[in-house]
Amino acid sequence: MTTLEGVDPKMIANNLRSYQPTHPGEVLKDELEYRGISQRSLAREMGISYSVLNEVLNGKRALNIELALMMEAALGVDAAPLLAMQNEYDMQMAERNESFMEKLKQIRRVAAVF
Repeated sequence: MTTLEGVDPKMIANNLRSYQPTHPGEVLKDELEYRGISQRSLAREMGISYSVLNEVLNGKRALNIELALMMEAALGVDAAPLLAMQNEYDMQMAERNESFMEKLKQIRRVAAVF
């Protein structure tokens, strides 16, 4: 972890993570609702299937680069923060996967002897 000037990385407040990570689809879904845009019409305009868009908006599918750029073009919502949010979501979900974390521990033990 990098140390910022005046920020102690050991302080709990500097290491808090949300209990439930936010999927970027939630943000996009709220944006569509606020603007009164239907998922079906947006999917049609973007040339993607409704089911793909719906799965992203409901957090059942990851937001990929292409879809993030399409959202940027269609809604004017910057793709980079959405992709960063997806990355953070994926990291938090991986860290909550106990079997995967155990696998990482085993890999670290083996790698320590190299």
